[in-house]
Amino acid sequence: MKITIEGASEEFERKLLDLVAEHRHELTVTADTDWTVDRAERYLRSLTAGARQFAKLVVTGGERPGYIDADQLRHAVGKLNGPTVALSRAIPRGVREGWWPEGTSAPINPVWDPDNPSWHKNIAYEMAEQNVPVFQAALTRLPAAEASPADPADDVQDEEE
Repeated sequence: MKITIEGASEEFERKLLDLVAEHRHELTVTADTDWTVDRAERYLRSLTAGARQFAKLVVTGGERPGYIDADQLRHAVGKLNGPTVALSRAIPRGVREGWWPEGTSAPINPVWDPDNPSWHKNIAYEMAEQNVPVFQAALTRLPAAEASPADPADDVQDEEE
């Protein structure tokens, strides 16, 4: 039997997960770890303004949607360490908060210089092709103020989390 439930309240979800936990020895439960528009929106809203701008730039892309050169990102947002820290912390925070299941992959990943494999210099950032339209749709749900360029100084709070 396969059951798909969409649009359930948090209370319903908790009750259902409690029921599943009671019968875990009888069931095989697999979590859907794919990115949905709702999950992507939650992810984007959970980011600092600078990290959200970073994500938006990756989604809209440089050469193509879902891929942008690291130098283009540096030019647009300044130093990348603040936004990348915020991005890396968003996935475990979402698992902790129950926004997405354990095993959900990071939507944005670094691209390392293939000519210099011993030193992981990020030359670009990319998103899996199937996630690009999902995140594009999520970006349209954000108010203009949330999706607009931000001051890189907004990312200072990332360091303190």
